[in-house]
Amino acid sequence: MTRTSQASRRIQHITIVSETFPPEVNGVANTLRHLCQGLTKNGHKVTVVRPRQRHESKNTESDANHSLFSHEYVVTGVPLPGYADLRFGLVSSRDLRRLWQTDRPDAIYVATQGPLGVAAVSAAKKIGLPVSSGFHTNFHQYSQYYGAGFLAKPLCAYGRWFHNRTAITLVPTKKMQLVASDMGITPTGIWSRGVDCSRFAPYKRDESLRATWGLRENDRAVLYVGRLAAEKNLRMAVSCFERIRKLYPRTRFVLVGDGPMRKLLSEKHPDYIFCGTRQGEDLARHYASGDIFLFPSKTDTFGNVVLEAMASGLAVVAYDDAAASEHIRHSENGMKAPLTMDERFVDGALRLTNQPSLLNRIRTQARLDALQLRWDSQVRQFEQLVLSQSPKVQYYAPSKHSRPLL
Repeated sequence: MTRTSQASRRIQHITIVSETFPPEVNGVANTLRHLCQGLTKNGHKVTVVRPRQRHESKNTESDANHSLFSHEYVVTGVPLPGYADLRFGLVSSRDLRRLWQTDRPDAIYVATQGPLGVAAVSAAKKIGLPVSSGFHTNFHQYSQYYGAGFLAKPLCAYGRWFHNRTAITLVPTKKMQLVASDMGITPTGIWSRGVDCSRFAPYKRDESLRATWGLRENDRAVLYVGRLAAEKNLRMAVSCFERIRKLYPRTRFVLVGDGPMRKLLSEKHPDYIFCGTRQGEDLARHYASGDIFLFPSKTDTFGNVVLEAMASGLAVVAYDDAAASEHIRHSENGMKAPLTMDERFVDGALRLTNQPSLLNRIRTQARLDALQLRWDSQVRQFEQLVLSQSPKVQYYAPSKHSRPLL
């Protein structure tokens, strides 16, 4: 038996460090929920280190996530500017060292590049614990959407410095592995994502819900699920929908989610249907009640919503990036366009609208392909990657990239 297989079979104590975690609603929180559930199901002891969330008081103990982990350590949370629901975690490296010396983990996985992540990596290295990191968010690409493109290079350098202090950086796709390599991040390992096909399924389509959207039997609902924020390239989604509506006026644009752009969008497009944040069975019902799913983002490292839409039997239109680059075959189980060709994105959506037989065939195939993307295999892959690492005793060899520019 190899060292890797031994590591994946032996019951171990794994600590997950993240600045976002359920019940918060976003791709990273969703991924970590499935990861913790899977690790716990496999018998591992799971500890979560996270910031106190917006809804929690200092004296409140979280019981919503008890099925996800064995223990948790909650640190001070400070609102992220522009996203009041998301928090930075503030804790000293010394406090984490004390925690881990008292109850020593076998491995630490850091899913955040923020202050909590820096403190966690420093503490782990100080006491010789194996620490891995995850590339979950393209912060350096986000800057261009907020008038701060000049920060892209410093943020890239910071990311390189941060991740190269860990034993391995996990990325969700082969394309992100190339991005990380171009940034100077090494070594990397691919850890993809799964989807819960019992939760997200076509049979949950709700005709009464569609009726509230103003749809009749053969009308189409164009769906977007995600954060309503500039970095999600929502302008492209709006432009695409308006092209569809010129040809088919009864088509409706349904947006599920919340964020800083909601007020502006609702004021400019009062006829759009804004459903706000949805979770659980309610979210599954909204997915299944759509027809065409737009995923216009060019910055997501993966995009769990793509798999959720496929599992729900929707025809996804996306760019050839992130989850779409791995799981969508153009004109077979979805439509995808090159990153630099916006018109091809629109053309894909128009083809689906114009050709009902193509739309139905793609929706059926999307569901069939999603059934092969189970979370249990992804949890095993995580175990093999993270539990086989040794402590990185020294920093990586000095080079021109060896210091952060921030």
